[in-house]
Amino acid sequence: MAAELWQHGAAHLAARIAAGEVSSREVVDAHLARIEAVNPAVNAVTRVLVEEATIAAGEADRRRAAGEPLGPLHGVPFTVKENVDCTGSPTTQGVHALAGALPSLDAPGVQRMKAAGAIPLGRTNLPDFAMRMHTDSSLNGPTRNPWDPGRTPGGSSGGEAAALATGMSPIGLGNDLGGSMRWPSQCCGTVCLKPTVGRIPHAYSIEPLDPTPAFQAMSVQGPMARHIRDLRLAFGVLAGRDPRDPKSVDAPLVGPPLAGPRRVAVVDRPPGGDVHPDVVAGVRAAADALADAGYEVVEAMPPRLEETHEVWTRLVVADVHVMFPLLGMVVGEDARRFFELAFELRPPPDLAGLVSAGIDRHAAARLWDAFQLDTPLVLAPVGTHPPFEVGFDLAGHDEVEATIRRLRTTVTVNLVGLPAVAVPVGIADGLPVGVQVIGPRFREDLCLDAAEAIEAAFGVVTPIDPRA
Repeated sequence: MAAELWQHGAAHLAARIAAGEVSSREVVDAHLARIEAVNPAVNAVTRVLVEEATIAAGEADRRRAAGEPLGPLHGVPFTVKENVDCTGSPTTQGVHALAGALPSLDAPGVQRMKAAGAIPLGRTNLPDFAMRMHTDSSLNGPTRNPWDPGRTPGGSSGGEAAALATGMSPIGLGNDLGGSMRWPSQCCGTVCLKPTVGRIPHAYSIEPLDPTPAFQAMSVQGPMARHIRDLRLAFGVLAGRDPRDPKSVDAPLVGPPLAGPRRVAVVDRPPGGDVHPDVVAGVRAAADALADAGYEVVEAMPPRLEETHEVWTRLVVADVHVMFPLLGMVVGEDARRFFELAFELRPPPDLAGLVSAGIDRHAAARLWDAFQLDTPLVLAPVGTHPPFEVGFDLAGHDEVEATIRRLRTTVTVNLVGLPAVAVPVGIADGLPVGVQVIGPRFREDLCLDAAEAIEAAFGVVTPIDPRA
């Protein structure tokens, strides 16, 4: 029996729509029916754009029938995290105070997806202001992990990952300051591309238009999906300069051939804390897959891997201490508790401390660039433990510290501004296991190539039906 349309990825659906094998309306209707069937169990999609998507699908089919030029994602539905502007629906940031905050312009990523022919299907859940490693919104409620509702779906793009994992969407848009796409991808068994800082532009049309310094320096927008080829397709659509984002740049999508071997440094036990055996086994299995694919796999430790976690934390703490008097008035009780547990024992850095953190960030980026001249790729965990039990990150100071420290390798990638792709490597004890491939600056193509080799070895583990 042929697979249901909601089971396919974005590239496959785009090809079938372009060939006239299926209509965009059929694809959109299949995903709308899937949302109706499974979203109540996971609460990943917060707003379904039924009328808008149906009209857009009809127009997509009309354009194809008329022989008009088609974009690379023509007629394919996509979902958008609720902190990314998508006109016609509010950018709520997950809080009641912004429940009616309608943007006047699409975010650059949404604009480019639409220009490529893709159709916004719905908005996806996030924690209040995207500032938690678990997705539970005071406006929309919690998103449940489709593999085990007692475990976190990750955060902050947990709604997007859960929607993808259950077939409610073939591709979507998220963002990542400290693992906010890669951690949910690990938790839900999906894939994502965290690009180089500046590669994919972003902008808001709702105040405040200008982000805080840590967000300017380390936060990125990116695609999330189930298939690496869908990330590659979306990357080509999303990348490039936009005048609304002053840090965005134009750069080649594919870099020159490597001067040396395709060398990969394997980091299965990053320093600074313990690592779960299932995570270690997943990294080792991915390393074996890369070796089988012709990569030169070496045991090597990138520079300052433990120290960079503390530098990232200092920079984010400075931002949060400045913003929390305002955020604290509108976030929910759980978000407030997480903020307090995470930051009340971390005083904001003084002026000298903030300058020192900026210097340390530059040094780490410089040393990573030098390391990657000979060893371009790094294979490492996303989170050093499987998805935690719901409530763990609110239990106390020790648990919050553990939650943040388990992403120490992941936040390092944000600190130094490098690209990475998260990809699953199978299932252990009923939960997906994931790894990340970290590449040199503006070499997303190398990350995608290696992740595709890993995907070829282990297969695609989603979509799934939500587990009780």
